[in-house]
Amino acid sequence: MTTLAKHSRSASTAPASPKPQGSHRRFGDLKIALLFIAPAMIGFIAFYVVPTIRGIYLSFTEYNILGDPEWIGLDNYTAIAKDPLFWNSLAVTGQYVFLNILLQTALALGLALLMHNVAKSTIIRGTLLLPYLMSNVIAALLWFWMLDYQIGVVNQFIEWSGLPRVAFFGSEAWAIPTQALINTWRHMGYTALLIFAGLQAIPSHVYEVAKLDGASAFQTFRKITIPLLRPVLVLVLVVTVIGSFQVFDTVAVTTAGGPVNATRVIQYYIYQRAFTESDFGYGSAIAVILFLILALVAFIQMKFLKGNESDLD
Repeated sequence: MTTLAKHSRSASTAPASPKPQGSHRRFGDLKIALLFIAPAMIGFIAFYVVPTIRGIYLSFTEYNILGDPEWIGLDNYTAIAKDPLFWNSLAVTGQYVFLNILLQTALALGLALLMHNVAKSTIIRGTLLLPYLMSNVIAALLWFWMLDYQIGVVNQFIEWSGLPRVAFFGSEAWAIPTQALINTWRHMGYTALLIFAGLQAIPSHVYEVAKLDGASAFQTFRKITIPLLRPVLVLVLVVTVIGSFQVFDTVAVTTAGGPVNATRVIQYYIYQRAFTESDFGYGSAIAVILFLILALVAFIQMKFLKGNESDLD
């Protein structure tokens, strides 16, 4: 009995086993993580979430900044469906997006392959990014002067070659292709850098095996490089399409939507309705439609191009 009593007393006075610290540590890490992302989150909410919610609300109102918004329901959307300028701006934007995506992706892929296989110099690779470091407005003005019909160096060279001058910004046929070429020139270095990073992630032994099997350069490119680059190419397409639909500054400083309506892209039309004509409700409704179009396009690209899958797995 005495022995049992001693054991019971020693058991009762033994220190309690320490509580698991994992949950406390995870909670502490969460607080630190929230502290670090708080500035970015505050900026995102203040400059993206709140304006987006307000823009959606204004799209159901008639608002000209001089008075209070007046709720009109779906009237703005009904008017947009019957607005020929909206459908023209959508068609013009579609033409610009197609040309920009086609040219930019093809040229960027070629540059990335050259950087990966030929141009090993960091200086040469960095030079390709120089146009991207220039603002859109400066790039647009630079090409606006170079392509000027009267004094532009490009037209002077064309005339010296015995060909007639080209009204790059004054012709309805040339205006949008010219805008697409300008933005392709500015962004293809950055796009090539993204593709180049994808090429760097492809294991070298894959190419060695293909070479041993006697695969030609074209077969290697078609059956190995392109399939393994699919996630990166889908990312590039999504980012480039979204950026192309949002073209504004190049048009604003060169053609201002002209000649006639040949370059009145949808972003410039939103600007005209909202800030030039002070019809913020109508402009907000067009912006909401553009947001839905971009969300649908991004979803289709990610879904059907399988951008979240990789053949390296």
